[in-house]
Amino acid sequence: MHNDFLDIIDYTPEELQSLLDLAAALKKEYQAGGNQPVLKGKVLAMIFQKPSLRTRVSFEVGMHHLGGDALYLSPNEIGLGKRESIADIARVLEGYVHGIMARVFEHEHVLELAKWAKIPVINGLSDYSHPCQALADMLTIFEKFGTTKGLNVTYVGDGNNVAVSLMQICAKLGSNFTIANPVDYDMPAEAIETVKPIAAASGAKLSFLRDPHEAVRNAHVIYTDTWTSMGQEEESAKREAVFPPYQVNRQLVSEAREDVIVLHCLPAHRGQEITDEVADGPHSALFPEAHNRLHAQKAVLYTLLKDK
Repeated sequence: MHNDFLDIIDYTPEELQSLLDLAAALKKEYQAGGNQPVLKGKVLAMIFQKPSLRTRVSFEVGMHHLGGDALYLSPNEIGLGKRESIADIARVLEGYVHGIMARVFEHEHVLELAKWAKIPVINGLSDYSHPCQALADMLTIFEKFGTTKGLNVTYVGDGNNVAVSLMQICAKLGSNFTIANPVDYDMPAEAIETVKPIAAASGAKLSFLRDPHEAVRNAHVIYTDTWTSMGQEEESAKREAVFPPYQVNRQLVSEAREDVIVLHCLPAHRGQEITDEVADGPHSALFPEAHNRLHAQKAVLYTLLKDK
């Protein structure tokens, strides 16, 4: 297994399935009375350039469940790459803690932390990918359908970091991935080209569409995310003019399978990318998905830190 958790693409299908199986086992163990303190004495440093609800709480509580501790480091305390070089930060922290989780803007920052730190580094989100979210997403999908093979997963909206990691994990685990997004809001071409041979190997189909109604036909999963991500606020007016046809509403959901589930990484801008009727409706799995961040990340923490 790898020393770091930086991108879904770095892991084999077998390794990803192992993480999912471990996450499910840790969830079951927790629900039966609590997890074993396998990370007793271990400390995780959590570096945040972006604010967070789910990432901070799930990692902090996850470490607590496993017997360890987590230390929150705000943007002002670190000044990643500004107040102090990333190389120096990595080498300082490796003498204090056993692992680093970083939620950053630039993907290069998390890669550089991993380059310089001798301890495990976890990508808690970057502008390129969100592997922790994808792991929780697939755990939620697996719990609902009992498999990942041959499922139709449709992402509706901006081809952002969440879409990239979702595409990667679908390709690795044999789920068909479809995205419907407006012109000029495609996923990075490099991410698509890298995934194509992986999908071919697993038998997963990749589809890149403009029409959301075509995209959700026969979908087991409909996934959406905010139209404007953190750091893109100056584009919000432009985006709000382009994305309304991509709203996940009752009509769109009705065009998918009867057993479809709707996912959203949250926070949701209700009335924009998703309606209240869907977010709170019978097909919604938004909150089980959010809760699964805790258990998926415990699997990552267990795997990376247990023997460090």
